Amino acid sequence: MPTAAEQSAYHELMAWSLTLGDGEFIHQEVVDAWAAQHATETSTPINIVFALLGLYLYLEKGFCGRQVQRAHMQLAQPNGRGPGRKEWPRFPLPQARGAVTAIDVIAAPEAERVPAVHRWCQSVWDAWSDSHSAIAAWVHSDLGV
Repeated sequence: MPTAAEQSAYHELMAWSLTLGDGEFIHQEVVDAWAAQHATETSTPINIVFALLGLYLYLEKGFCGRQVQRAHMQLAQPNGRGPGRKEWPRFPLPQARGAVTAIDVIAAPEAERVPAVHRWCQSVWDAWSDSHSAIAAWVHSDLGV
C-alpha cells in the first residue's frame, strides 16, 4: 500500500507530466510504473497487464509513451482481444517492486525528471524479472511485437 507521501508524489508527477505536452508522452510511463509498482492481489488483471506491457514496450522495445498508449487502445478494442476477452493473463506479484519510487522522481530537479522517470520504470521493470519472458511472449502473441 502506498504511503501518503508516495500518493502525493505520484499526483504531483501526474500533473507535471501532463503539462509537458511532449510528443513522447512521458505521462504514460508515470502511470505504468506506478501501476506495476503498486499492484496487489486485488488489482484488476487488465491494470497489471497494461502496466507491464507499457514498461516492456518502453524499456525493451524503445516505444515512446504515445506508442504505448496506442498499443493499449489496440488491445482494448474487441477485435484486439480487448473487452470481449474473458481473461487477461496473470503474472505473479513480486515481493519487491523496485527501489526507485515516485518520491525519488518528483525530488529530481525538473530538468532531470524525464531521466528519473526512466530510472523509475527500469527499477520497477527489473523487479518483475521473473515474468519478463512470459510478458514478452504475451506481447508478441497479442500485438506481434
